[in-house]
Amino acid sequence: MKEIVLIVLGICSLLLPGVAQTSFVEGCLGNWKGTMYLYNRGALKDSVSVKLTVAKTPDPGAWTWKTEYLSPTMPMVKDYTLRLKDPAKGLYITDEGEIELMDYLFGQKLYCVFETQGITLTSTYELRGKELIFEVTSGKIQTGDGLSVRNYSVDNLQRVVFRKVE
Repeated sequence: MKEIVLIVLGICSLLLPGVAQTSFVEGCLGNWKGTMYLYNRGALKDSVSVKLTVAKTPDPGAWTWKTEYLSPTMPMVKDYTLRLKDPAKGLYITDEGEIELMDYLFGQKLYCVFETQGITLTSTYELRGKELIFEVTSGKIQTGDGLSVRNYSVDNLQRVVFRKVE
């Protein structure tokens, strides 16, 4: 019986890859609010209110992804476009205008890993029930001992648990 269920799930995933891919983004549509907590080396350093708006565009494979950081001293708006690149592979692109970041969808979680100015960043959005959890970690490569494995520090964490605004 277990084998039959696995076979049916496998066939469904082959026949309907786009459905699984777009269901994540469809679940993200709407207006969200939360508080971003900023940690450095495990210690809470600051927090800021954040608003996220995810909306459809005229292009069925693109969505606006606008984040507003509602800081009284340093307000900021990040107005991106999320584009579906390859539904079969779960590939998306976060279009920042001049910069494009590759995103990878696994189930209900979108992953992005990139490096800039010697800092490695990981970014995730996870749709969990009525919450959308956004996390960014950053760190640097650690000095190696000559082995084939490189370690990276995780110096900073930014985390928001968004809840939909009704």
